[in-house]
Amino acid sequence: MTGIINFETFLLTALLLNITPGNDTIFILSRSIAQGRKAGIISALGIGTGTLIHTLLAAFGLSIIIAESIILFNIIKYAGAAYIIYIGLKMLFGKSQLSTVINTSKKTSNYLKVYRDGIITNVLNPKVALFFIAFLPQFIDPALKNTVWPFMTLGFTFITMGTIWCLILAVFASAFFIRLKDNNKISGYINKFCGITLVILGIKVALTNRHA
Repeated sequence: MTGIINFETFLLTALLLNITPGNDTIFILSRSIAQGRKAGIISALGIGTGTLIHTLLAAFGLSIIIAESIILFNIIKYAGAAYIIYIGLKMLFGKSQLSTVINTSKKTSNYLKVYRDGIITNVLNPKVALFFIAFLPQFIDPALKNTVWPFMTLGFTFITMGTIWCLILAVFASAFFIRLKDNNKISGYINKFCGITLVILGIKVALTNRHA
């Protein structure tokens, strides 16, 4: 493959990295458990879109700015952490429960918000940008002058594998908890648990550093 080296190794490494639980996994599972399969699937697509943005930034060299600027890195990191915590607090203290019935127009609006949340939480995670800068170049021919195409190819491959895995997680997580959906008491506990999980995730993001 032009400009790409050790592609088989890349595929294996990408697979292992994608199935390793991380921030995106926690976010998608929380959404799937608390809001159902469709919300989980849309969250996964949002995460995938965010990763695509990081791929484009890395391919055209813009992510280097984040890697070299401590101030910008921290601004993005804290913004992302605050947003995740905000979502978690809404789930934790919100009055709505899993069994709430909403009309079609409201569903569309809510799912758009879920998709937006997935994109924002991923885009505002500078660790993802640094990951792409550090990981993808290892599989690109160092003698190559124009690395945009190899970057895009590797990035799309990684995104595809990751999105498929996240979709599987979303479907299985929601299916496991679907039986509890009509129990208001239990569904309320699940919603609060997922909210706490996201708050902890946000704190974890805020406490990470560029070398963690």
